[in-house]
Amino acid sequence: MSLNAKHTKIAGYIGYLTQALTINFAPLLFLTFVNTYGLTLTRISTLVAISFSVQLLTDAFEAKFASKLNTRATVVIGHILAVVGVTGYAYLPEIMPTPFIGLLICTVTSAVGAGIVEVLISPIIEACPTGEKSAAMSLLHSFYSWGQVGVVLLSTLFFTLVGIEHWRILSLIWAIIPATGAFAFAVVPIYELEADTLPTEERKKRSAGTSGLFFVFFTLMVCAGAAEMVMSQWASTFAESGLGISKTLGDLLGPCAFALLMGIARLIYAKSSEKINLDKFILVSAILCVVSYFIAALSPNPIISLVGCALCGLSVGVMWPGTYSLATARMSGVGVQMFALLALGGDLGCMIGPAAAGWFAGLFGDNLRISFLLASVFPIIIILLLCLWSRKNKSANKERKL
Repeated sequence: MSLNAKHTKIAGYIGYLTQALTINFAPLLFLTFVNTYGLTLTRISTLVAISFSVQLLTDAFEAKFASKLNTRATVVIGHILAVVGVTGYAYLPEIMPTPFIGLLICTVTSAVGAGIVEVLISPIIEACPTGEKSAAMSLLHSFYSWGQVGVVLLSTLFFTLVGIEHWRILSLIWAIIPATGAFAFAVVPIYELEADTLPTEERKKRSAGTSGLFFVFFTLMVCAGAAEMVMSQWASTFAESGLGISKTLGDLLGPCAFALLMGIARLIYAKSSEKINLDKFILVSAILCVVSYFIAALSPNPIISLVGCALCGLSVGVMWPGTYSLATARMSGVGVQMFALLALGGDLGCMIGPAAAGWFAGLFGDNLRISFLLASVFPIIIILLLCLWSRKNKSANKERKL
């Protein structure tokens, strides 16, 4: 059987399912870890902080040494690390000197795997010799959303039917996804972006002239990551503590609905990209994001507040993959290193946003409504940047006509 770009894309989809698994599976077990191993919430919060920090360090490492890494070997290793991390939850806490050390090893290993997958798969798919690049990127990222929904729903179903006490078996079952990804990337064709095939000096020349523009895209990625992750991380807690809704219902109507609508937004753009202006689509999405945060924060009705949480997923869906596509289309010399730096910006936002939201909530008596109001600053920055960029482009076009 001859493998081609179609099979490479399928491997990429499995890769994003892997990333969704490594990020969203462990949080479902946080309360179980507390009850089973006697951990405090502070220890659990430490694991979350370490996870995002390790992903940032992985992004930075790949940005620094991208030209020296073998893409196929590295992305396969990323999936293998995900397998080790996810399966490790089943046994490492039991055999390490303390359970926390075992969980820490799993967290770090999974985070490195997730960071590698995030950085390398997007440029691999971008380099595939197919048309409609922005559509392909949006479809790729939609698989993270489907993965998030699947992990939450299927894990909840397993816990209900089999029992939460058998969660170790589930961690072994879930490892099938990254194991499949490792095999897939070992055999499918790996394509390179044009910039990665150029001599080092030529790449530097091309990228030097777009440094100011890169700052714009980097800032867009920071804000996109923050706008997405604030709601993704805090919607469940907000539903349960702020709105008085049960955890199961809150998870389904909060983070699960958020992820579902985020995936739908990415799928809609992937299917209609040739008819849509990406700049305007992201601008409208950012405006909807501001509105959704205001609805969640200000509505006195719990159901309407949850609608705001879900709408936020629809609004942030295209921000992250759309920024990748804009950067690739508007900047010269975009290779794996540039994707790594943009991923670094996105992950920085993913770390800063939820942390700031939790900190501000604590200042105001654990009031997440205040945090959601303040979180609207991230899509507002996106709106301002896109408007300024549009005005600058119009001025430049007028000067050329003159």
